[in-house]
Amino acid sequence: MSSNIFLVHDNGELLEMQESQYDSEDRLQELLATHPNLLAGDQMNREEPRRWVLVSREVGLPSEEGGIDRWSVDHLFLDQDGIPTIVEVKRSSDTRIRREVIGQMLEYAANAVTYWPLETLRSRLEATCAARGIDPAVQLTRLLAGTTTEEQFWEAVQTNLQAGRVRMVFVADVIPSELRRVVEFLNSQMNPAEVLAVEVRQYAGPQQRVLVPRVIGQTEQAVARKTSGRASGRQWDEASFLETLEAKTDAAVAGVARRMIAWGKELGLRLWWGRGRFDGSCYLILDHDSRPNWTYTIWTNGDVMLEMRSMKNTPYFADPEMRLALIRKLNEIPGVAMSEDRKDGIPSFPIAVLAEDQSLQRFLGIFEEIIRDIRAGPGEEQRSSST
Repeated sequence: MSSNIFLVHDNGELLEMQESQYDSEDRLQELLATHPNLLAGDQMNREEPRRWVLVSREVGLPSEEGGIDRWSVDHLFLDQDGIPTIVEVKRSSDTRIRREVIGQMLEYAANAVTYWPLETLRSRLEATCAARGIDPAVQLTRLLAGTTTEEQFWEAVQTNLQAGRVRMVFVADVIPSELRRVVEFLNSQMNPAEVLAVEVRQYAGPQQRVLVPRVIGQTEQAVARKTSGRASGRQWDEASFLETLEAKTDAAVAGVARRMIAWGKELGLRLWWGRGRFDGSCYLILDHDSRPNWTYTIWTNGDVMLEMRSMKNTPYFADPEMRLALIRKLNEIPGVAMSEDRKDGIPSFPIAVLAEDQSLQRFLGIFEEIIRDIRAGPGEEQRSSST
């Protein structure tokens, strides 16, 4: 089979363009950074073509909390749904693309969902835009196209990281058969994570080049698996959330959740409804000083969760002792038993333990005190006294 392509000019002249290798791996990397559409987002999702914004090239990634960077990811993109997309670029002449790159990518993703703080991603995006002379707000406006707000977008990024909803993409001029088989297998098995390869072939002619991207890994089995997951997902709202929660638990639990939501409204908190594929979520957020402050999250699976991974990035809970103090206070409520080791993670407990009115009032009272302190702009002395 010929590996050339042919261009026909308006005057009828036929131009033959021959497939050619990239001058260097860095050249292909720069093309992706400058033209993210080469990732072929329309092939990844034909109904909702993926759009991209480049967070950064050569993104450092540690292997432990607060540790130094151990790896460097070739590219990190975000799509319009806030799904982190990790891209590893290799030329087909690099023998590592056949095996070594698989383990490397899985290691990247496993550590990214744990050790990439949201603020790091935001700052890297801002730095990338500044280096290219682009306003980051304008860049995000183009990406989101009016579908959501900037803050909701970043909250979605955080949620995706916590849920392990990341996309791993191998890019090369030619994807070898060994890598193709592994990608197809992994993508058919993994959910919500996604594993794909993009082949970007280059064809050259006199003073012209043509780049032809093709997505690999979306077998019928993989598409069916992931589509079935998406089919049950939707933009949740209060009515659908409470209805599903009651169906999955009982009327008493749904009643507690209804009171927890009403409490948030009375205090002027922002209710952010998730887009979960299997479970709905309601985040109660205090917007103060141009910053979201997380309180608690309730889920249709019947759990209350504390988003400590996000809370620790706010001034009030930056000190780990403040997060420990919150866990200890809540653990005094009968039936609540959260591990103190989860102070940097997402501790949780069943909504059902708040069914007793006294327990629910104690729970809400603890968060009322926190909200009052944050709105008052507590200094170190006030923070210490609240613990």
